[in-house]
Amino acid sequence: MSDAISHAILPGIVVAFFFTGSLSSPLLLAGGAATGLITVALVEMLRKTQLIREDAAIGLVFPALFSVGVLLIAQYAGDVHLDIDVVLLGELAFVPFDRWIVGGMDLGPRAFYVTGGVGLACAFFLILFYKELKLATFDAGLAAALGFMPALLHYGLMALVSITAVAVFDAVGSVLVVAFMVGPPAAAYLLTDRLHILIGLAAGIGVVTAIAGYWIAYALDGSIAGSMAFAVGLAFGGAFLFAPNRGVVALSRRRARQRWTFALKMLTIHLLQHERGLLEERRVEHMQDHMRWSGEFAQRVVRIGVTSGHFRVEDGELLLLPAGRTLAKAAITDT
Repeated sequence: MSDAISHAILPGIVVAFFFTGSLSSPLLLAGGAATGLITVALVEMLRKTQLIREDAAIGLVFPALFSVGVLLIAQYAGDVHLDIDVVLLGELAFVPFDRWIVGGMDLGPRAFYVTGGVGLACAFFLILFYKELKLATFDAGLAAALGFMPALLHYGLMALVSITAVAVFDAVGSVLVVAFMVGPPAAAYLLTDRLHILIGLAAGIGVVTAIAGYWIAYALDGSIAGSMAFAVGLAFGGAFLFAPNRGVVALSRRRARQRWTFALKMLTIHLLQHERGLLEERRVEHMQDHMRWSGEFAQRVVRIGVTSGHFRVEDGELLLLPAGRTLAKAAITDT
């Protein structure tokens, strides 16, 4: 939805610009926010028909609105600063030159105050309605039963998303808006399940990748927006691969441990069932044929079991120890 809003706000910005003739007018925020809410409303309307899924509804709405904005720019705003390159990529290098001058006093870049004010508004909204937003997000039915009006909270949140996208649109373009709205939270989600920690991590990752992207652009003499988006991708890639619990490496290790644990359980169950049977059933070399394991795999399972104290090897015979007997009985009970 953030991706959709960051694109769909374009016609609202363009129409507001036609009325005001100024890219610094606060009406651009209002126009973009209104278009963002229209996007959300249209997506919800299509979704509620149950004829198409939400992702399909998003894919229908935002390209249509974005295309309208691009056409309006191409036809009526081709000779002004609001061009297609700015819309897509932005140009952070020019941001310091757009100054906010009040009473002859230069107060600094205008974007600093606009984005800073929007950031404070978002933080205030989040702190003020944190519990309500959390409940409405994860259990909208309970929120409605308790009288919290989840739909109103949802549209309020989407309005802030729209305003945020508009506030940074001129400086960074839609590509970087999407990158920072999606990348840092997605990376943070791979690192924690606790919402308040996730929010802090997402903000921290956003700050670090913005600074890192700037210095990458400086070193390569390349696009600042592109380098920042690349840094966000690196951060997400790092979390995707190396997150302690959800990363690809951690999942691979967990699956490997589960494989050996399952094999050990199967071996202890076999030994328990043949503890008083034929000696041949307890021979190390027999495990390879009986379990249909490769020789190397069988030897490793035996080593793991001996090292962990589940059984011992005596004259080529596997003898269960109390720990192995307990493991086998527990595995049989669980199944």
